[in-house]
Amino acid sequence: MRTAFRAGWPPLAVVVLFILLWEGIVRTGWIEPYLLPGPGDVLAYFVKDWRLLLDHTLSTTRIALTGYVIGCIVGLIIAFVLHLVPLFRTAFAPLIILSQNVPTIVLAPLLAVWFGFGWMPKIILLTLVCFFPVAISTLGGLSGADRNMLGYMRMAGASRWQQFTKLELPWSLPAMFSGLKVASAYSVLGAIVGEWAGAQKGLGIYLNLMQAGYRVSGMFVAVAIIALLSLLIFWAVALLERVLIRWQR
Repeated sequence: MRTAFRAGWPPLAVVVLFILLWEGIVRTGWIEPYLLPGPGDVLAYFVKDWRLLLDHTLSTTRIALTGYVIGCIVGLIIAFVLHLVPLFRTAFAPLIILSQNVPTIVLAPLLAVWFGFGWMPKIILLTLVCFFPVAISTLGGLSGADRNMLGYMRMAGASRWQQFTKLELPWSLPAMFSGLKVASAYSVLGAIVGEWAGAQKGLGIYLNLMQAGYRVSGMFVAVAIIALLSLLIFWAVALLERVLIRWQR
């Protein structure tokens, strides 16, 4: 408990300081309230609109988590295949890098035209966003396994699959989770971009509605929920990392 408190109070103190500074700027009157509402106004708007916000948040969460899981699975499969088959790595690695050169904000409307405004274009977009950091990090971890231990296993007659499962895969777990955490930060952002391209509900739609109505307090609420949702997914992956890689501590 004491260790958790020591680790948690610095970021909590920064958040409290930020809120106090925000409130102080609002009270000075340097910026008009309709441009920068105070923390109290934002909280009041959240309380007033919480039922609608809950519906939009659940929709975005479902899309973000589904796309994140699929994207991570695809990224892991790609990393494993490219590592185990060097010819595939030489042939497809440039194409994987090229897939990240197209901005998601440009790709989202095209996917909406091809697949409509349902879940399919959003899941495809999230898969494209999330698979890359997972694949690259895992591939780097697999390639960085201890050469001396790998040579010893070969001398002992270990098969290629045994080398992969007993040495390379466990060795790559820290790098793999680094990619998983990066992808978790991108998952909510990808869901929001997908909703902007076309959706019936979600935090992206709610944010657009607030912008169209010049409801700045509502926009602040949406941004705060998006940030909190991203943090929660990131912390869940970090917790899973601590459980699965206890030796890393």
